[in-house]
Amino acid sequence: MIELYTWDTPNGRKISVALEEMGLPYAVRPVNITKGEQFGAEFLRISPNNRIPAIVDPEGPDGRPISVFESGAILLYLGEKTGRFLPRDLRARVPVYEWLMWQMGGFGPMPGQVHHFLMQPDGPAKEYGLERYGKETRRLYGVLDRRLAGRDFVATEGEPSIADFAILGWAWRHQRHRVDLGEVPNVRRWYEAMMARPATARGFAAALS
Repeated sequence: MIELYTWDTPNGRKISVALEEMGLPYAVRPVNITKGEQFGAEFLRISPNNRIPAIVDPEGPDGRPISVFESGAILLYLGEKTGRFLPRDLRARVPVYEWLMWQMGGFGPMPGQVHHFLMQPDGPAKEYGLERYGKETRRLYGVLDRRLAGRDFVATEGEPSIADFAILGWAWRHQRHRVDLGEVPNVRRWYEAMMARPATARGFAAALS
């Protein structure tokens, strides 16, 4: 059984959704980031960057245990392990890599800054932060909306990929990003279809904290 070290965050939800979609048994090991537990020595051994999520798979390559940190790396590992949601053909796989990196590099860090500035005291710094990062977050939603025009999934045909799981973890917080999905109808259609998948719903319902 895979051990999932995590907390109830967008990055944590990426992995609970993927594990449910892949049908892999797992046990949640909550890491309370509000109390600084991510800096503990035990967690540091499996996550050198002191960030959730991380996993320990007792049945890793060659049957030996392995730990994996960083949500994108975990998704790639799980896709390789199961042979699911990650195309085997290189040409088909490249868009999955591209959109996974798009999420990791932008559609996560930018709305994450919106989360940060929303919690700051009212004043010029808060207004500046929300204007700067809110604008970029809305731009990224627009990029995703254009990508999903005429497509059911972000990077693949026929079924979602690990890129969909990664992006969905952050789109889940669209209200907190101050983004109305009615303004990005392709994203809304995709989002509603993904959230209606039974395994995805289980991944969001899992107790992570």
